[in-house]
Amino acid sequence: MDGSILKKYGQEHLLNHYETLDDKHKEELKKQIEALDFELINSLYKNTKKEEKKENDVISPIEYMDKYKLYDDYKYYENIGKKAIKEGKLAAVTMAGGQGTRLRT
Repeated sequence: MDGSILKKYGQEHLLNHYETLDDKHKEELKKQIEALDFELINSLYKNTKKEEKKENDVISPIEYMDKYKLYDDYKYYENIGKKAIKEGKLAAVTMAGGQGTRLRT
C-alpha cells in the first residue's frame, strides 16, 4: 500500500501492523483508508484551534429554580429553547445542587 497520503497527514501509524494482516484484512484496511477524507478531517481539526469571539456572546448566571417547578413550566422553556435554536443561538447550562442530584443518588 502506498503510504504517501498517510505521510502527508502524519498518519503513518495506521500501517504499523499492516504486514501482519492477511490479504482480506489488508484489503479492508486499504479501502477504509482510501475512503477517509484527510483534507476534511485536517480542516475540521484546524478549526477547533480557532478562538472565535463574537461581540454578542454573553455568559451570565441564571436564577435558581427548584427542579420540581421545571416540570410545571417544561413547555415554556422548551419553546424558548426551540426559538433560540431557530435563531442560531446557543445556551449551555450545568445543573449542580452539590448533593449528587445529577447522579440520582
